[in-house]
Amino acid sequence: MRRRFLPFLLLPLLALPVGCQSSSPSGSGTSGDEAGASSAQPAASDKPMSWGPTPSELEQAKELVAGWDPARLAGQVIVGRYYGSTPEEAADLVRDLHLAGVSLGVDNIVDAAQVQATATAVARAHAADGRRYPPVIGVDQEGGVVAHLDGVATTFPAFEEAGDAIGSGPQGKAVVHEAALSTAMELRMLGLTWVFAPVADVTIGAADPTIGSRSPSEDPKTAAAAIRAAVPGYDHAGIVSTTKHFPGHGSVTADSHEVLPKLTESLETLRQRDLVPFQAAVDAGAPAIMMGHLDSQAIAPGVPTSLAPEAYDLLRDELGFEGVAITDSMGMGAVMRPGTKPAVDAINAGADLVLMPADTRGTHETVAEAIQSGEISRERIEEAAARVVALQLWQQRQAGDVPLPAPAAVTSRAQAAAAALAAAGE
Repeated sequence: MRRRFLPFLLLPLLALPVGCQSSSPSGSGTSGDEAGASSAQPAASDKPMSWGPTPSELEQAKELVAGWDPARLAGQVIVGRYYGSTPEEAADLVRDLHLAGVSLGVDNIVDAAQVQATATAVARAHAADGRRYPPVIGVDQEGGVVAHLDGVATTFPAFEEAGDAIGSGPQGKAVVHEAALSTAMELRMLGLTWVFAPVADVTIGAADPTIGSRSPSEDPKTAAAAIRAAVPGYDHAGIVSTTKHFPGHGSVTADSHEVLPKLTESLETLRQRDLVPFQAAVDAGAPAIMMGHLDSQAIAPGVPTSLAPEAYDLLRDELGFEGVAITDSMGMGAVMRPGTKPAVDAINAGADLVLMPADTRGTHETVAEAIQSGEISRERIEEAAARVVALQLWQQRQAGDVPLPAPAAVTSRAQAAAAALAAAGE
């Protein structure tokens, strides 16, 4: 039985202004060593591209990476994994390997002060490396069962509630948009620049062991509407969102953390169901899309989609995506096979960012060697690195244009948004 939608919960939170700016430990939207892109609106002749950055920001990024050596290029296409909780561990990885940044997992998170300290340390290490744009500091914060900042940031319901909100009435889209926006503002308050959300997978229900309530709906149109509302919410708050897991993880019956799931649906079925929310994300201006680890029989049989050129071609040529393609975690069982180089294969297939390899230092060495030897072409690695840099220039500019209110106002707004989202569900 659906709970009655409570529109009065939405009105106060929508009325909250974006007030005076507070300091941001990651440098997103602040001046200082990390700054380098103006927060002024781009000129009319330099309008933002479909995924956020302006043509001049992309050109700036291309010129920057053209002079880099293999070690620096390799770092710029890796978001590192680390295993401790001290800020220095994350900062050392970024400094030593020239990483694009790091992802914070549950083992890396203690409390809000420690997360902010980690973000500050990573930003300083990134700036000390001569990079005048923010690092990637990301987290899985979907809501529900996947919320790595549980106990640190506001607890939001699972994203299936977004699908329920869409079906609850004309204000449902505003509820979902506000949930994404207020989540993003909390992440920025903690010093983060990326979020690995929203989930665009269309679930098949009980037979889906991995996605389940993380999906907005079993209905492609409802899922697409939720994605269309969420992506601009993150964008407007100055956080890079990551729509996932292309081409759709919701209809497989195995967990890619453990094995390579087989996706047996025809390409036509994928187009009619699984790809619909991803097309909505592209149309809504998604800056980044995550490639799932799936054995799609219709796309590239036997090859994980994250390592398959055909999957990236489908995303870019058919759906029209121009932004950053990032892999799912490269420490998952679906792609960890002895004697292989999955990060190299992913980059050659079309990935712009490699997320959380099990051995960050070893993967950096492998990718740098592949660039040096020509196994990864200079053209491909510069294309990938430039997209990532351009997106971070966009994040810096966007965050600068949306100053943070006082922390108490950010938290209050997020709590109200979470309550409104929960009220729209079952």
